[in-house]
Amino acid sequence: MEFKQLVEAAEKWCSSNPFDLIFAEEDDERRLDFYAEPGISFYVLCPDNLTGGTDNFHVWSESEDCLPFLQLAQDYISSCGKKTLLEVLEKVFTSFRPLLGLPDIDDDSFEHYHADVEGEPGADHQQMGVSQQ
Repeated sequence: MEFKQLVEAAEKWCSSNPFDLIFAEEDDERRLDFYAEPGISFYVLCPDNLTGGTDNFHVWSESEDCLPFLQLAQDYISSCGKKTLLEVLEKVFTSFRPLLGLPDIDDDSFEHYHADVEGEPGADHQQMGVSQQ
């Protein structure tokens, strides 16, 4: 998948959850950086099937508080089969639910959260600092 398509998929994903895409760089790492309050950040390194680089996504965080929560997502990525960016992002979102103060997925209020976010006026998240090269 072209990097531009990955960025577009990431921006769409951000529109339905509390994360913002704050940086996108294609040059060396094909890296997408995400941030959500209260100080939750992570990045995704995207595979480049065209150049034969890494063939799986990789998630990481500069924040030591976030790293333990990303282990679930990294284990998922490493499991059998190729994953899509959206599958990876959804697993990261699930992993960060406790830090975000959100209910368990089985809880009915989870659906209310998504409905509230999608229904908010001005819910179009502006992507600050996103650079596409």
